Amino acid sequence: MHKHLYLLSIFVALCTAFALINEVDGEYLIGVGSYDMTGPAAGVNMMGYGNMEQSTAGIHFRLRARTFIVAESSQGARFIFVNLDAGMASQLVTIKVLQRLKTRFGDLYTQENVAIIGTHTHAGPAGYLQYVVYSVTSLGFIKQSFEAIVTAIEQSIIQAHNNLKPGSIFSNTGDLENAGINRSPSAYLFNPPEERARYPSNVDTTMTLLKFWDPESKKSIGAFSWFATHGTSMSRDNKLISGDNKGAAARFFEDWFTFSNKSFSTPIPKSFTTPDFSTLIKKAQTIKATGGKPCGKTTSQGFKVRKNDGSGFVGAFCQSNVGDVTPNVLGAFCTDTGKPCDFNRSSCNGNDQLCVGRGPGYPDEILSTKIIGERQFQKAVELFNSATNQLSGKIDYRHAYINFTNIEVELDENTVVKTCPAALGPGFAAGTTDGPGVFGFQQGDTEINKFWKQLRDLLKEPSQYQVDCQKPKAVLLSSGEMFVPYAWAPAILPIQMLRLGNFVILSVPGEFTTMAGRRLREAVKETLISNGNGEFDDETHVVIAGLTNTYSQYVATFDEYKQQRYEAASTLYGPLTLSAYIQEFKKLAKAMAAGKKLVGTGLLPPDLSSVQISLLLDPLGDSPPPGKKFGDMKQDVAQPKGGSYKKGDKPSATFWSANPRYDLLTEGTFAVVEMLQKERWIPVYDDDDFCLYFKWNIDSSSFYGLATIEWEVPEEAASGLYRLRHFGSSKKTKDSPNEYFTGASSAFTVS
Repeated sequence: MHKHLYLLSIFVALCTAFALINEVDGEYLIGVGSYDMTGPAAGVNMMGYGNMEQSTAGIHFRLRARTFIVAESSQGARFIFVNLDAGMASQLVTIKVLQRLKTRFGDLYTQENVAIIGTHTHAGPAGYLQYVVYSVTSLGFIKQSFEAIVTAIEQSIIQAHNNLKPGSIFSNTGDLENAGINRSPSAYLFNPPEERARYPSNVDTTMTLLKFWDPESKKSIGAFSWFATHGTSMSRDNKLISGDNKGAAARFFEDWFTFSNKSFSTPIPKSFTTPDFSTLIKKAQTIKATGGKPCGKTTSQGFKVRKNDGSGFVGAFCQSNVGDVTPNVLGAFCTDTGKPCDFNRSSCNGNDQLCVGRGPGYPDEILSTKIIGERQFQKAVELFNSATNQLSGKIDYRHAYINFTNIEVELDENTVVKTCPAALGPGFAAGTTDGPGVFGFQQGDTEINKFWKQLRDLLKEPSQYQVDCQKPKAVLLSSGEMFVPYAWAPAILPIQMLRLGNFVILSVPGEFTTMAGRRLREAVKETLISNGNGEFDDETHVVIAGLTNTYSQYVATFDEYKQQRYEAASTLYGPLTLSAYIQEFKKLAKAMAAGKKLVGTGLLPPDLSSVQISLLLDPLGDSPPPGKKFGDMKQDVAQPKGGSYKKGDKPSATFWSANPRYDLLTEGTFAVVEMLQKERWIPVYDDDDFCLYFKWNIDSSSFYGLATIEWEVPEEAASGLYRLRHFGSSKKTKDSPNEYFTGASSAFTVS
């Protein structure tokens, strides 16, 4: 009996060992999740361009947090990767997310194995970063923006965690041309010619994709890709919330997978018989607007076309070394003459504000967003369908907090220099060809005139140490030496490496230029190979995840720093910032390759939530005009002259409405297109569709709130009878309870 038990115990141990080997060798636990993170859609400054006049006034399509989790086993190593439709990650967001995860999961997910990255859209609400420089234009901290992001990250992680199941991961890479060009080509030319000769282009054209496969259902559950191009297809004048080109690519990809076709929106069942339009038009004339009616807090969720139950396919398009890469691929031109801008200064007769980049859909920025989004989507589909390289091996991670303001950088055995406190140069104020800055500055400026020096010194005169340390950058704003009312710039930054077999992700808290990213990837890969005892080789693939876990602006090469274009002027910690990153990442890589833990630095970034200043007022209460209800029509859908709308037309309706900040309608919708099918109104498009626009403004004559729903009828829309519906919420006073309402337009036909 004892012998049998002994043999049985050996058998169980062997089975367990083989199971564990199998989990690491080609099969992991995988899970994905997604959650709505759309912030306030009215009156809140947008994050990215630093333009105080650019405040939200509606939604083009919603923003989401998309997450994947991978684990070796239920008790094995794991990590979380979250991709946000946001300008960048935020240190304060990361801190609060980690606190929530600790409450829910204990020590399972920590700063070590959680990465939160932003796509770098410039069309999302601001006010969620904790340092002064990043909250000036938003008038400080905006709790509603912040909470929307933190909650979405948490909920997407919960979904992914609950969805964990055995699965496989495949990787693939391919070149994507014409989705980005270098917006600082003159700075790129400062890099050594022998280094430039190693690369066919002055931007990285490689897209890298991971495909997550569920063998039980024989279906993919998600795909995450990395590709460098700025989220600036939407301009600094745009006021509609948008995920920009990467958010658009994600929407297209998820719809393509879910609906098994290449439709860029929700497919609508085609009629089996050609409708009698004379009859339909007559019927449409009998269906009038509903008028405003009360509804519930979650009613709009039932009208969503894509209901989020946590089981859907998740497609994410992540950012990489994007620093000098623009999606405005036609180039930069002078708005007054139409001629190309000055090559070195990106200005027009000395005026930086006249030099503006053009996207492929110029002058239509929404078309440009769609085109650049489609190019990324189509390449991702190609890589997704042909992905055969199955990942296997260890899951591992390394993380460190480092004070970047005084790192000792060893250039060689005899030369040790230091990084600097954070500072911005005049080239920062000039802006870029994606979004020109302040008049009187040009990219490449290395001197500051007397007026701006006096204004600078009123805020904070830089120390002589700072002036010397930052050269050849002239210090326009010594943000690293400014602490009133609280810190203006970060000092302690996180760096992180995530390993998935032979696939390595470098989480960097900023925007590396093309060449800076190449140098970092190469240095890390060489370190892994030389210290890994054969675990790493030439097939090891290293990707950069930019704008991760916090934000510290740009990282240019030492050579590019000399010209002081925007990217160099925004390289906070001086000319050796990149050298410091490479040095510190090599320490992480060496520890990972050797299987050793890092000695902790004892540093933690500050939690500044208790000292944040918030100057933006909440809405104080809304009411409709006398004799009207919220949801009533201000301007009903116009009936077209031909009796029916055609594909490409834009029917619209305007409703009396309240400020959308009263309730974000998370996982719901402010706008719906309904189609009459068998005497029932069925939602077929919502405010997460690229073809539908929700716009909010104040009526200029009566000063009451208005919501306009505009539908650009897509080519795949079925012929039939439609109407537009609006959802919203209101408060009579600031402290009143929310009241929810809806209303629908009169009917119209589409042929």
